[in-house]
Amino acid sequence: MKRIKCICVAAVMGLFFSAAWRGEVGTLVEAQTDHSEMRDITTMQIVKEMGMGINLGNTMESCGDWIAQWGDGTPTSYETAWGSPVVTEPMIKGYAQEGFDSLRIPVAWSNMMKDDGTYTIDSAYMERVKEIVDWALDADLYVIINLHWDSGWLEELPTKYDECMKKYCTIWTQIADEFQNYGDKLIFESQNEELGWSSVWNSWGGDQGKTESYSYVNAVNQAFVDVVRESGGNNPERHLLISGYNTDVEKTCDPLFKMPDDSANRMAVSVHYYTPSTFTILSEDASWGKASATWGTDAEYQELNRLMDLLETTFVENGIPVIIGEYGCTKENKEEESVRRYITSVCEAALSRSGICPVLWDTPGGHYDRTTYQMVDEQLHASLMQLKETYVDATIQGDVNSDGVFTISDLVMVQKWLLHAGEITDWEAGDLYKNGILDIVDLARMRRLLIYGTI
Repeated sequence: MKRIKCICVAAVMGLFFSAAWRGEVGTLVEAQTDHSEMRDITTMQIVKEMGMGINLGNTMESCGDWIAQWGDGTPTSYETAWGSPVVTEPMIKGYAQEGFDSLRIPVAWSNMMKDDGTYTIDSAYMERVKEIVDWALDADLYVIINLHWDSGWLEELPTKYDECMKKYCTIWTQIADEFQNYGDKLIFESQNEELGWSSVWNSWGGDQGKTESYSYVNAVNQAFVDVVRESGGNNPERHLLISGYNTDVEKTCDPLFKMPDDSANRMAVSVHYYTPSTFTILSEDASWGKASATWGTDAEYQELNRLMDLLETTFVENGIPVIIGEYGCTKENKEEESVRRYITSVCEAALSRSGICPVLWDTPGGHYDRTTYQMVDEQLHASLMQLKETYVDATIQGDVNSDGVFTISDLVMVQKWLLHAGEITDWEAGDLYKNGILDIVDLARMRRLLIYGTI
């Protein structure tokens, strides 16, 4: 993460109202690795910085009794059980080098856990997850860690509420304690897709049980926030990701879904996007649907935009950013161009509505080659990077507080920073002289830009 050191701030106050001369005033930019920094910025700003993400799927969330039976009892036996090679630091760095800004790491925390009722996470498993998180942060990636499907034990919550909540809170207490000193580039996600119980409410059969099922979802998410906020280190201020109802867009936008009470007011909401499932999930016909090999009709684009608009009006416009923690489609029996069209269209629909971060679902043999550390489809990669250039890397001149507009508040932020009286969010947006230095010359140019609309 880049840090700025001020060398000299002489005459800053005068130069705020007058022209500037270059002289010796300036700053040095240095690269620092600091996993503990917790900045004074909103979750909306964080989500915008998270840009374009990708999942380390089918890896640390791999689970199954057969792994314990036939594996060697190490984290590696789980990590590789669903087809992934052993994760390495070059593999993780490759995500950043290919242009991704964020990495979601799904985790099954029950793996290697002793069956003694204490729900103690295995220390070796915790250390392995921590090692991968460190590699990602070293690569300047944002990181999301969650509690994934984990063999489905949360499905029993309606009938074993107290025990399931005990296990859930115990797991998150340990995670929060282990990562308490990590900074704001590490985000905790409350769950995956399992919050929402068909055993309580069948969404195809009316409203019976609907309120009850939503109440369970809201209770689990509130418990998550409470556990994290009550732990130490940076956790009282950590940015948190709240799982929607089955991470379904429309169910999460239902008024019965409630964001938790949060003293820090640092939360985003998580949904997944696999619409239509006949294209994204089915590789062959099933009893519930006919597989589609193509995507891109006018009706399909309209549905995409309708659901993205729903997320925008329900959450983003009310100050709650959205992370699409998973989106994508199977490549099996699909037209190659339709796969590209679908992925880029969902990505653009999210990024073009500022405040929504898309995180591509990817597994071994998918879009990112874990042995060459490169994207498999060069054409898809190029299209995604073009979207990033358009929507993520585009910087509004002077918008140093990253609120999406250039106003007098940006000038005040730079002035305070030059006087060692405040922090700055995006110094590069204020470097109007384009020399890698933020100084009083840039402050004078920002003043001129604000008054005259030009520098």
